[in-house]
Amino acid sequence: MDIFFQVVLPIMAVFGAGFVLQRIRVLDVKSLAAASIYIFLPALVFTNLYEASFNQGYTIIVIYAFFLLFTMIFFVKLFARIFKWQESVESGAILTTAFMNGGNYGVPVILFSLGEAAMPYAIFLMVLQTMLMNVFGVYYASRSTSGFLRACKTVLKMPATYAAVLGIGFQAMSINIPESVYSTLTMLSNAAIPLMMVILGMQLASITSLSFNWQVILSAAGTRMILSPLIIFLFICLVPADPIIKSVILIVSAMPSAATTTMYAIEFDSEPDLVSSITLVTTLVSVVTITVLLNVIT
Repeated sequence: MDIFFQVVLPIMAVFGAGFVLQRIRVLDVKSLAAASIYIFLPALVFTNLYEASFNQGYTIIVIYAFFLLFTMIFFVKLFARIFKWQESVESGAILTTAFMNGGNYGVPVILFSLGEAAMPYAIFLMVLQTMLMNVFGVYYASRSTSGFLRACKTVLKMPATYAAVLGIGFQAMSINIPESVYSTLTMLSNAAIPLMMVILGMQLASITSLSFNWQVILSAAGTRMILSPLIIFLFICLVPADPIIKSVILIVSAMPSAATTTMYAIEFDSEPDLVSSITLVTTLVSVVTITVLLNVIT
């Protein structure tokens, strides 16, 4: 229970604050999300990767990200074949199982449970997951060549992509940044995580339409919240890596569905109500599953 009160409950309280605020005031979530994406998140990405010491562990994170992505897609396609789901339902299930909330949710959980030493790995993984989601998420939501090209353009428009490249490049070339500049970046970086947490609560509060197709919901939620961490547990048992890296990828693999997948589902009409329902269910279930997982890890 200590893990719940020390890690999970404080995080849920911040999510709850965003949820309640949105229910009371109905603010423009897109504007706050834009501020996070274009100002605070790039600063967080740059400062953490600039201070990181790159090693073989980052290669393992890349392998893990692609392995989990294609494994989740495989299982969803298997369920779609067994249960004879329509293509739009399959696409919605892929969005909610292959793409987890490693940013708004995963990063604060890792920070609170593993500490600052794990943050460079968590941030690197968050950027990588975002890029994969922008490409494969848009592709599966649209199921078209034009969607794939649009996805690639989306990645190139994301400031966090360039912040990651600059952070890694500056660190590799040992470029010194003036203290006045870096202190500003650090200030923005420190505000990024709580802002991301509040935005997630507001995004959940903005869900208005639900579709409780329990066959799909249980299949997708079970894949995302149970099957995913079990598969990654076997993965980290077979792959030699630093214990911190193993803990980071195990925690991220157990995260609920990414809230941003709902935007893709709405834009490309890939069962948005179903995607919203799975996102909400997995987020609620995570209160229990994340608590159990953190107790096992610690």
